[in-house]
Amino acid sequence: MADRAALVTGASSGIGLAIARMLGSQGYGLTVVARRPEKLEAAAEALRSESFDVEAVPALLNEEEAVIDVVARHRARFGRLDVLVNNAGIGIGSPVEETQTRRLDTQLDVNLRAIVLFYRECHDLLKAAGEEHGNALVVNTASIAGKSGQGWLSIYSATKFGVVGFTQAMNRELSSLGIKSCALCPGFVDTPMTDFVKEHVPPEEMIQPEDIATVVRCLLELSRACVVPEVIFQRPGAGL
Repeated sequence: MADRAALVTGASSGIGLAIARMLGSQGYGLTVVARRPEKLEAAAEALRSESFDVEAVPALLNEEEAVIDVVARHRARFGRLDVLVNNAGIGIGSPVEETQTRRLDTQLDVNLRAIVLFYRECHDLLKAAGEEHGNALVVNTASIAGKSGQGWLSIYSATKFGVVGFTQAMNRELSSLGIKSCALCPGFVDTPMTDFVKEHVPPEEMIQPEDIATVVRCLLELSRACVVPEVIFQRPGAGL
């Protein structure tokens, strides 16, 4: 059994996989979660090949029962939770007059509602870690779009503003328990989610997933007296 454990959603590629790999290298047992079973298992096998202790749980996080099951699987495997990474997210662009209710609900459910549910289901595990070492950490992937609203990505922007606000609220509510929360607000990151813009912004000019993982590693090295509520990542000379 690992001395410390982490749960990472949206971990089959991109930011989530980079953070999971960093945590594994630091000795954390890992529960990795994503919606596509085949892609998740391939990522999990890659992590296991690096001798990391990995539990892979495919899940559709717009469903409450799925969130409950993910946490139950993590609890059964590792029995503790020191780091929770709420990274899963979805962005669907459209002008407001063409908003489809199903797509609206999916973004609200995955990007914001699931984060609230994970805090609820993980509260006792995080509290126990906070009591033990005062540095339980929850990382919530927001976006630069959660700091400045983006046209045609209005619902996505609204959910990410919500992530930033909820993170602030959780620091006020939980930091006295040794549970810290940080909202990550990156511009364009070289992941599959930004494929739509790569003909205009080359991947090599985008923020790299490893940049995000490096910052998370730094958050883990802070003293219990220091909370970083959010981090904004920008490309040189650009807001996105």
